[in-house]
Amino acid sequence: MSPANTQLVTVEPESISDEPQFEVKSPNIDHLVIEDDTPVDSFIQEKQQRFLVECLYSSLKLEIPFLAAANVGLFYAIKRSALVPDVMLSLEVAMPEDWSQKKNRSYFVWELGKLPEVAIEIVSNKKGKELDTKLKDYARAGVAYYVVFDPLKKLDESVVRVYGLREGNYFQLETNWMEGVGLGLSLWDGEFEGKHYNWLRWCDRNGNLLLTGDERATEVERQLDLERQRAEQA
Repeated sequence: MSPANTQLVTVEPESISDEPQFEVKSPNIDHLVIEDDTPVDSFIQEKQQRFLVECLYSSLKLEIPFLAAANVGLFYAIKRSALVPDVMLSLEVAMPEDWSQKKNRSYFVWELGKLPEVAIEIVSNKKGKELDTKLKDYARAGVAYYVVFDPLKKLDESVVRVYGLREGNYFQLETNWMEGVGLGLSLWDGEFEGKHYNWLRWCDRNGNLLLTGDERATEVERQLDLERQRAEQA
């Protein structure tokens, strides 16, 4: 299993208008709670969140910056409550540098300039309303792809659902491939950090998994062993 070299089309920036440019002042966010230290995630959510994010930073090779995060507030409107996806992916956005500033410690759309392309929710019980309230909230926000991962089948027998946004509403996709980001999702029965489970993983169009750093190192070592064996037999 080799690392996936996913390629995305780089969009050329629009030509700069000759009209006068005006500075837009950031809204006051002093009243917004961005960190509450509430320990609500299960072991499943915690490990799955890190697994998805780690694979992106280890194996996703792009010519554009991207930001992947787990359990971070997504503020898309100053007068609406934040959404907190278990995992989100945003292309053409870089991680803010100065974390001492409150505006750089969460995903504020008006600061980063765009919404994330993908939001993933991991179901642990029926209270999260992932197929009801949350689905509507992410659609209202305008997130292009919304994924519901239900490993324990708390909602029904569907383990993975991928929705695409069209004209303000989500429609479930026939496959788990997200054309707009050049990535798909796949279930993988294997071991991560000593835990054997049926994990959700990123993949390319051909189904090749995006590997963790440890998996990449193991693959490199395997290739070196093969080369040494060929050299010895020559």
